[in-house]
Amino acid sequence: MFLKSPPPLILASTSRYRKELLERLRLAFSCVAPGTDEAPLPGEDPKTLVARLARAKAEGIASQQPNAWVIGSDQMAVSVDEAGTELTLGKPGTEMRCIEQLQSCSGRAIVFLTAVAVMRQEGNALFEFVDTTRVTFRVLDQATIERYVAKERPLDCAGGFKSEGLGITLCESIDSADPSALIGLPLIRLSAALRSAGFELP
Repeated sequence: MFLKSPPPLILASTSRYRKELLERLRLAFSCVAPGTDEAPLPGEDPKTLVARLARAKAEGIASQQPNAWVIGSDQMAVSVDEAGTELTLGKPGTEMRCIEQLQSCSGRAIVFLTAVAVMRQEGNALFEFVDTTRVTFRVLDQATIERYVAKERPLDCAGGFKSEGLGITLCESIDSADPSALIGLPLIRLSAALRSAGFELP
């Protein structure tokens, strides 16, 4: 049963990528910065971390606006080294760090974890999930990496590349149930959660 006058919808994020993705659903929503501490807890594995942060972002805003449905999300890229140790790749922030990240990804498979929590404090309603996307990079030489970083400057993207842009040329394959997840917000499962919450889609 869809709601004729649904509650407010809030995206707990200032990410332009997530905002642009949510705009595809043509629902009225606002964006609010969650102000969440994103530091990992001791011994926390990447999947637990992204799920906790997505929920924490949603909870932070939902506690202030209990009638609203709030979407929290977090993403992390994870690489496994030769010793089998998981290494997380966040947003590089600088050109040099971006080049270093892509060097470490060359010829390897990287897992991108994208967590979502959709919450309404009024009624204690919660939908949450973690999407897993596996990206296999082709072997990248130094010149290719430097050209790419100079042209697209993906310094605010986990893993240091944009699959929706020129970064697709760095890939050998992308295995995912939802192509929007890698950009920052898995719209297929998010749409299902929003329909369950009473939003009309399409």
